Amino acid sequence: MSTFKTENRHGYSVKFSPNRSNLLAIATSQYYGFKGGGTLFLVTYDEDRCLITKKYEMQWEDGLFDVVWSRSVYSLLVTGSGDGGVQMWNYKYPSQKPVRTFDEHKKEVCSVDWCQNSVDDFLLSASWDCSVKLWDPNKYCSLTTYKGHDRLVYEAKWSPFLSSCFASVSGDGMLDIWDCSSPLRPSVKINAHQAEILSCSWNQFYPFVLATGGAEGLIRIWDIRKLLTPIFQLEGCQDAVKRVQCSPHHWSTLVSASFDCTTKIWDYSVSSEPQQSHQNHSDYVYGLDMSADQDGLMADCGWDAEARVFRV
Repeated sequence: MSTFKTENRHGYSVKFSPNRSNLLAIATSQYYGFKGGGTLFLVTYDEDRCLITKKYEMQWEDGLFDVVWSRSVYSLLVTGSGDGGVQMWNYKYPSQKPVRTFDEHKKEVCSVDWCQNSVDDFLLSASWDCSVKLWDPNKYCSLTTYKGHDRLVYEAKWSPFLSSCFASVSGDGMLDIWDCSSPLRPSVKINAHQAEILSCSWNQFYPFVLATGGAEGLIRIWDIRKLLTPIFQLEGCQDAVKRVQCSPHHWSTLVSASFDCTTKIWDYSVSSEPQQSHQNHSDYVYGLDMSADQDGLMADCGWDAEARVFRV
């Protein structure tokens, strides 16, 4: 396990680059995100030396809550911040301001996602203003606003199979499935948890399956063609599930990060209980990612001002 200290910054999101397997981005905030600025760290990971090295850092005047890489332009990243903004960065110019900012949300942007296919180049941002916005990164105004939730939206994620489809989850306990061309209402609406839903992740092998993580500590696996009950329920987190991510390597494997300070690995084809549990942090775990290039390589970050890369 390798550790990188985000001194005086509390970790919210960590992502492996899809283009350079040893490069990671870490979105952080001062004062736990309640006030102060944010820093985007770019670090390299050397597994042979068990070492994480800072390459660049970029500053923003408010806390940074999420980060996502471009798949088509290797040096571009997008962050979401506490002032309701979305920032596009080019790490070729780390000392400069963002190359573009998008400033339409009225409250914190806690999730950003870049379309996963090679044809479309669209962004999603989810906000505490109860909306999701669709962006063309080459334009300054949003293309569409989606308002299907009654409370703050915690996450919105593109489908890896259908380019016009995304999922959103909210404090209202609902999982919404959207067709981008129909912004007035979601195509599917599932009352997925009797608590706030903090995270969602699409299965990388089956187009109708996705996972949700709730504030009550449950992870549920859904087939969106069957709306009444989840097809699997995973129990073992002692506090809210902040992040859930389906494996890019195994159809029934997923990982979770929880406010119980653990990162867990699950295989729901085997058991409803975790296969592994790692307590890498002494405070809430907020960020989590699995390497798409190397099976078993993971990263997480938390409020203890540390990011870790490790194998499972």
